[in-house]
Amino acid sequence: MSGFRSFLKSGHAPTLFASFLYFSFSCCIWVLNGAMAPFISETFNLSPAQKGLMLSIPIIAGAPMRFPLGILSQYIGRKRATLVEMGMIMVAMLFGFFFVKTFNDLLAMGVLLGIAGASFGVALSLGSGSFPARHKGLAMGLVGAGNVGTAVSVLVAPPLAQAFGWVAVYGIAAVAISIPMVVMVVFAKEPDDRAAHASFKEHIACLFEKDGWAFSLIYAVTFGGFIGLATFLPTYYYDQFGVSKVQAGQLTMLAAFMGAAVRVLGGWISDRWGGVNTLNVVLCTVAATLVLCGLATGSLAVTTLLVIVCFAALGAGNGAVFQLVPLRWPMATAVAGSMIGEIGALGGGLVPNAMGLSKQYMGSYAGGFFVFAVLAVVMLVMLRVMQIRWTRTWAEKGGRARTP
Repeated sequence: MSGFRSFLKSGHAPTLFASFLYFSFSCCIWVLNGAMAPFISETFNLSPAQKGLMLSIPIIAGAPMRFPLGILSQYIGRKRATLVEMGMIMVAMLFGFFFVKTFNDLLAMGVLLGIAGASFGVALSLGSGSFPARHKGLAMGLVGAGNVGTAVSVLVAPPLAQAFGWVAVYGIAAVAISIPMVVMVVFAKEPDDRAAHASFKEHIACLFEKDGWAFSLIYAVTFGGFIGLATFLPTYYYDQFGVSKVQAGQLTMLAAFMGAAVRVLGGWISDRWGGVNTLNVVLCTVAATLVLCGLATGSLAVTTLLVIVCFAALGAGNGAVFQLVPLRWPMATAVAGSMIGEIGALGGGLVPNAMGLSKQYMGSYAGGFFVFAVLAVVMLVMLRVMQIRWTRTWAEKGGRARTP
């Protein structure tokens, strides 16, 4: 406990909390369509492929919005950038409440939900900005634990949709986003680590480096797998095992909560053991559990246990990646994080589509699990190759921070 107090005193704890709350609400809203998918699918009588498309749009739309928000934060400050984004989220939710009437309207709403998905890079950079390098992994892990918003969404949205109708949930979300806005205004402050003297070219240098793309592809498996599976699981549980719409959300919540909680542990472990070492274990675990999920489509209990283990690994992987990012790009963490998060979100968009297409054309969701397992293995091979140079240049053995 004394060590954690020492960690909090080394930076600005109120900003850390405000960033966590902002990211939590953003994640909650980002996956709203996934949380309410059984209700939405029933309303519009969607095919498996249509379900996959509907669920992938918010994830894919959020990806290209992350990098511009990261750039904006470099010029107006991260705190102001979060307030601009939350204002846009409120407007988007009001659109959903008043104007979503058809399936095409729903697809347009999916694009607007992507605004909430743009929060990632700025939230992590704002929350960890005042902490020293040796604690950034834990700080980013704590903010990144805002992924728990996905668990809150799948737990809370289905009962609300059942009680008031799923369209009404958008209106409730429009009011709820005011909570993190007030907290951000009152408690957060702009960190002192803003790279004010870096040129635009220096800000975007990670876009032209192999390391940037390597991290992006690994994150497409860890974070992309997390957000993609969290979005699709309510539909999977409802269709595959015949549970109720509310129970589907509750089962998804168990996995999503595990992934969010272990993200903090992943950052902490990576600070001490090394992000590279952590990612090696993570990718092996993800590949194995996904293959087993594809083989266990007849057992609800086994599937739930495997999904929880998979999400724990994905959460630890997310923490490990963003323990390494500030070590590699200490002066442009916000922009690098936004770019890496952008590709990661695109990876998440593959999951619902792969699952939906597998079900429609192969008669089973197993193919979707197998495809993502193969991607995890490919990323593991790439990591084993890249880590040799990383640990010779900007990181200690295993991916720990270099001692000053």
